[in-house]
Amino acid sequence: MDFTSDNAAGAAPEILAALSRVNAGTEASYGNDAVTVGLVRRFSEVFEREVAVYPVVTGTAANALALAALTPPHGAVMCHELAHVHVDECGAPEMFSGGAKLVPLSGASARIEPAALEAALAALPAGVVHHVQPAALTLTQSTELGAVYTPDEIRALVEIARGRGLRVHMDGARFANALATLGLSPAEATWKAGIDIMSFGATKNGALAAEAVIVFDPALARDLAFRRKRAGHLLSKMRFVSAQLEAYLEDGLWLRLAAHANAMTGRLAAGLAALPDTTLHVEPQANEIFVRLQTNAIARLRKGGARFHPWPMPGDDAQARTVRLVTSFQSQQSEIDAFLTLAAG
Repeated sequence: MDFTSDNAAGAAPEILAALSRVNAGTEASYGNDAVTVGLVRRFSEVFEREVAVYPVVTGTAANALALAALTPPHGAVMCHELAHVHVDECGAPEMFSGGAKLVPLSGASARIEPAALEAALAALPAGVVHHVQPAALTLTQSTELGAVYTPDEIRALVEIARGRGLRVHMDGARFANALATLGLSPAEATWKAGIDIMSFGATKNGALAAEAVIVFDPALARDLAFRRKRAGHLLSKMRFVSAQLEAYLEDGLWLRLAAHANAMTGRLAAGLAALPDTTLHVEPQANEIFVRLQTNAIARLRKGGARFHPWPMPGDDAQARTVRLVTSFQSQQSEIDAFLTLAAG
């Protein structure tokens, strides 16, 4: 009953097998291997257009490199106040961009609201030397509270951003989970809705350590190879990252793994919603649940071996507190049912 994070899960057997296969023999280094070269074609097929692909091993590197490609040192990145780039990346986007400012915005379920974006842009008038100049908008899909942007919601924000000349980035650490909910093609959920560049996540959904910066506009790719090298993220044995991503995409593995994680969240959320004195803060749309439980139920769950993180929310008190529960491709129905039995007392 480990619901601390999808990062706590292991690697999918198909991905481990791919690593074993690519370990045989020798290959060219620094991304010139056959697997990495072929990966560009594979991603281009997945996204239905020619893309540039830059594999890295952490989501922080993917986000920071992508945003640095969009934002000058005097620029600003508009993000949600709960966004991973703002809260959990230790200043990496600022460092990689040479000092760009992150501007946090509000919005329910960790989705940026159009009015908040418009207001923030109005507060930073173009050409005023005393202010940072907005350069990028970043959207997290799925969000830090487990919600999902629809393409229409993305397009509405993109339209506002384009009006000020901003480029748009998507943090897709849980992109597969969002797609499994939306039932759309990767293209429909990204560049067709106006996304210019994205951080494509795999580690949370079955990879060992594999992410990628996917660039939909070739003009944005000019400096990324140099930025990645300068940042220390050009791996000499790149084939071991690329092989994970290749296996991840093969025969829709990534979507099957995400669909399973989402289904486990659905089962867990339905069971929790049926319990008295239990409140779901957001209707889960991917693989995260934020739920306020009675403190005696929390103690009972921990004593029974369940693992999860506290997640303080407004309205918590001594009698009831919020926790975050995250399912993964490895989560089992038996774990869900055991957790619900303990929660019910």
